[in-house]
Amino acid sequence: MEERKGSAGRDWAEWHEAYDDPGSPLSRRLRTVQQRIRDVLDEAPPGPVTAVSLCAGQGRDLLGVLADHPRGADVAARLVELDEHNVRAARAAIEEAGLAAIEAVAGDASCTDAFAGAVPADLVLVCGVFGNLADADIERTISLLPQLCAEGAHVVWTRNRRPPDVTPCIHYWFEKHGFEERWSSPPLERGYGVGLHRYTGEPAPLERGVRLFTFVGYDALRKGAPWPR
Repeated sequence: MEERKGSAGRDWAEWHEAYDDPGSPLSRRLRTVQQRIRDVLDEAPPGPVTAVSLCAGQGRDLLGVLADHPRGADVAARLVELDEHNVRAARAAIEEAGLAAIEAVAGDASCTDAFAGAVPADLVLVCGVFGNLADADIERTISLLPQLCAEGAHVVWTRNRRPPDVTPCIHYWFEKHGFEERWSSPPLERGYGVGLHRYTGEPAPLERGVRLFTFVGYDALRKGAPWPR
């Protein structure tokens, strides 16, 4: 498992508590991400839907939708998360919601090995990831997402909008690597950006042992800059 540099000593379970405050930036971002997931499921053709989530945390984005969505029982997913406390929380939520086809695994989402047997997927969640990566690794991750994507797959992603705001570059990188924009949060949205892109290329075979990114940590990247309110 990869060490999360710049985040030593961070309690990632405690970090999730901000989701419980409906007015927090994380809570607002969560609601936006969940709506994009609902949009994808609403438009999905009949039949099974597969999903994977990178650095899934407690899985609140996907699980919060599947628990009451009419297509919830059609979805099979793998949630990959490094923090074992969060994995346990996700498994408890999966059991409570009766989502037998969803698995939460303790693993390193930065390596393609974590997704063997779960891809190609119709829905790929890259939420809470890009804000913890150097810009070059954001593009590298996007360039490798076709290995996780089924034909016509949708990717939901997030990135904070602290200056310098790289979200315009992220949109460009998605287009460069075969994705079309389906939806993006308004440029003036406070604190966060959310995007929905659809893969328009041919699915690429999963190459085992490939490093998608190196987790740096948003605290190291922002160098003490305050969270915009």
